[in-house]
Amino acid sequence: MSATVRIIDGAIGDPAPVLSPAAQFGAAIVFDGVVRSDEGGRTIRALAYEVYEPMASNMLAELGREMLAKHGLVAIMVEHSRGEVLVGQRSFRLTVHALHRAEALAAVGEFIDRMKRDVPIWKTALHDSPPVPS
Repeated sequence: MSATVRIIDGAIGDPAPVLSPAAQFGAAIVFDGVVRSDEGGRTIRALAYEVYEPMASNMLAELGREMLAKHGLVAIMVEHSRGEVLVGQRSFRLTVHALHRAEALAAVGEFIDRMKRDVPIWKTALHDSPPVPS
C-alpha cells in the first residue's frame, strides 16, 4: 500500500500509466479536475492556486494513508497544481487502485470532499481585463 503526493507548478500533464499488470488490483480510477471557464457565474481565463507548503503535502499524504486503511486500497496518488492553470487544463489528479470498484469509488469521493474542506490550497479566479475605451 502506498500514498504518493506531488505538488506541480502549473498544469498537470497526461496521466502516468497504472500500476504494473502484476499488481493485485481490480479497479484503477483516475479523476482529473479540469479548470472550467465559469467560476461563480463569471467567465474566467484561468485559476491561480496558492499552496501552503509543506503543510498541504503532509495533509494530502495523511489523507491518502487514511483512505488506504479505511477503504482497503492498494495505492493512491495525488497531484495538485500550484500557480496559474488555464481553462481546459488539469489542476488536480487523483489516482486510486483498489481490489474492487466500490472501494475505489468511495475513496475518490471522500478524498476530494475532505481535501477541499481541510487542506490549505486556495484558488483565485483570473478574469480577462475589461477592454480599455479608445
